[in-house]
Amino acid sequence: MSVDFQKEKKETNNNVNLIVATVLAILAVFVFDYFFPTPEMPETKTAAVQGQDKKAAVPAADEAVVPSLQSMTTAPEATAATPVSREAKIAEDRRIKISNAKVSGSLRLKGARFDDISLNLYRETLNPDSPHIVLFSPAGTQNPYFAEFGWTSVEPALPLPDKNTPWQTSSTELTPEKPLVLTWDNGKGLHFTRTISVDNDYMFTVTDKVTNTGAKEVTLNSYGLISRTGAPEEENNFSYISFDGLLGVMQNTLEEIRYADLMEEKQESFTTNDGGWLGITDKYWLSALVFDQKAKDVNTKFSYHNLNRKDVFQADYLLPTLSLASGETLESTNRLFVGAKEINALDAYAEEYNIPRFDLAIDFGWYYFLTKPFLYILDFLNAFLGNMGLAILVFAFLLRVLVFPIANKSYVSMHKMKLLQPKIKELTERYKDNRQKLSQEMMALYKKEKVNPASGCLPALIQIPIFFSLYKVLYIAIELRQAPFYGWIHDLSMPDPTSIFTLCGLINWPVPGFLDIGVWPLIMGITMYIQFKLNPQPADKTQAMVFAWLPVIFTFMLAHFASGLVIYWAWSNILSIIQQRVIIFRMDRKFKKTGKLSQI
Repeated sequence: MSVDFQKEKKETNNNVNLIVATVLAILAVFVFDYFFPTPEMPETKTAAVQGQDKKAAVPAADEAVVPSLQSMTTAPEATAATPVSREAKIAEDRRIKISNAKVSGSLRLKGARFDDISLNLYRETLNPDSPHIVLFSPAGTQNPYFAEFGWTSVEPALPLPDKNTPWQTSSTELTPEKPLVLTWDNGKGLHFTRTISVDNDYMFTVTDKVTNTGAKEVTLNSYGLISRTGAPEEENNFSYISFDGLLGVMQNTLEEIRYADLMEEKQESFTTNDGGWLGITDKYWLSALVFDQKAKDVNTKFSYHNLNRKDVFQADYLLPTLSLASGETLESTNRLFVGAKEINALDAYAEEYNIPRFDLAIDFGWYYFLTKPFLYILDFLNAFLGNMGLAILVFAFLLRVLVFPIANKSYVSMHKMKLLQPKIKELTERYKDNRQKLSQEMMALYKKEKVNPASGCLPALIQIPIFFSLYKVLYIAIELRQAPFYGWIHDLSMPDPTSIFTLCGLINWPVPGFLDIGVWPLIMGITMYIQFKLNPQPADKTQAMVFAWLPVIFTFMLAHFASGLVIYWAWSNILSIIQQRVIIFRMDRKFKKTGKLSQI
């Protein structure tokens, strides 16, 4: 029995040590990243303010690399013009107005380029008069960001539509009810027709037809590209939590390349025979090319160029070569997604157009099997309750119900351990000079009272993946961006804006960032402290000291996390406290009557 007890005691200590080590490791990572943030990439701007800096004097780089079978590393053409404002650049060219429920902007008729897209449902700040989020901006502005489709060929003398092609149309706008039809003749026997349509959300469909009226056969390749000049600045020091950069799914495999990595590698190429997509993503926004899902041997590429001291990133694809005989017509249909990464929209597009793993445009992380369902549940509850904060509270309650049997068993075991503390102390004093006898008596006591010392660790181990999954959801989900709660919480994706050290703004004095503790983090810390006091204290003094300081440490650390996560944790602690108090009350009553733990 002594051996068994020592083994069980060792396993218990190992479990406690594991939790302590995990918590300390997490703290170390966050503290290091907070005080030593990743250096920002030079000369960058967020997508929401592209092209707005009118004072910048650095010449803008034009243009994109047209994919080619002969060379996949051709440098983009650069312009020497000083960047102008976005509004002035848009006014220079004839444009086709784009409008639906969620996006607005225009398409530059010359070159048929998508370079002016704003999101109708999202603004830069909580101020209802703040500008809408801008995704695409024309070449010639401070940070161009655009997409284009076209044709290329190995025949160098063959005139093909490019960025300067003067497309013809009788339309003045593009809406879900009014597709745009463009035409152009190259004067060498090829007639091009491009039909562009847009749905009610974020997807554009581009159908290109080419008719050969000449006498010779020609070969053509359809391509699409997204070009972005400048990478967005990181929104906070915890940039590793959400992926920003170039990404795509090729051969049913997600490929992610951060801006800094692509700047080092210069180019990454992939070939796919099983459909796919590729593009550029921010935390909440996505531009993606969805090429013909039935095409084989599709060449896809992510590339980087430095032009006129500007960083140019590009994602593009090149479809297989097609032969077009005299008198024949060929057709190619491809798509462009420009908008917010709304999970329901991405899933709907994946099903409608058979796009593989389109939902992975959202960075669900390691716990995909938990994170995505959590997002679905929160989105459903928000739609039902009309408030994301209430959805989080109900979600926390449902989680407590789900783990109730496990948590109940664990809390019972922990309180039994607490009630056994006087007897354990008595045995320790009685057999302090005989460790073998002490081990035997302790094991006999546990067996008699039906107590498992290790079961108290179970709720913490269950809570770890749930916590990280919910944190991921609250950080990356567009559905929580600027979602209000009640009182002073106007954006659940941002930290609590209050500060107890300034009495919530009543006292105007400078407070160091790490002391910026809001009301909800304080509530969370208090509930965490109460919960720890309800649990039996570790026998080891070092472990007891660590656990005693954890509520304080977590209060300071979570003060800079999304307020939605802090509210979840505080409410979850309150539910746990209620559950434990009910168990403690019932157990204490029975223990007073029987005096035996085995009968409660």
